[in-house]
Amino acid sequence: MTRNTDYNTIDAAEFGRGLRGVGVNLLCRDVAAMAAFLRDVLGLSVLRESADFAIVAHDGMVFQLHSDASFGAHPVLGLVPDNPPRGGGAQLYLFGLDPDAVVARADLETVIEQPTDKPHGLREATVLSPEGYAFSPARAL
Repeated sequence: MTRNTDYNTIDAAEFGRGLRGVGVNLLCRDVAAMAAFLRDVLGLSVLRESADFAIVAHDGMVFQLHSDASFGAHPVLGLVPDNPPRGGGAQLYLFGLDPDAVVARADLETVIEQPTDKPHGLREATVLSPEGYAFSPARAL
């Protein structure tokens, strides 16, 4: 993908051919709620959004949200637990974000780690999304 890619008009095949590196796809019961959390709490860019799909960007990297319905024939859907949290065991770091600012925007009950200076040179926090995915905004000390 390039900076000039129009994510609102790109077709699925062209989008797929342009992906590089590591891809992240989060399955969601409610794409709109997840996109709102990513935009409003974490400050990420939601480049494209529908009821079943969203493209989200952070620092030049894009990742995707898919509704359960859009993934109905894929075998990974059978691995998703019926009861939240869905993201148990996965921690998604978002480098370059201010953890204090993110925690200030988050609902208090979703903050599972307050902003803390860590020995590995980062200040980080951890906030749970509506789907139970753990997002950790982090910045260098």
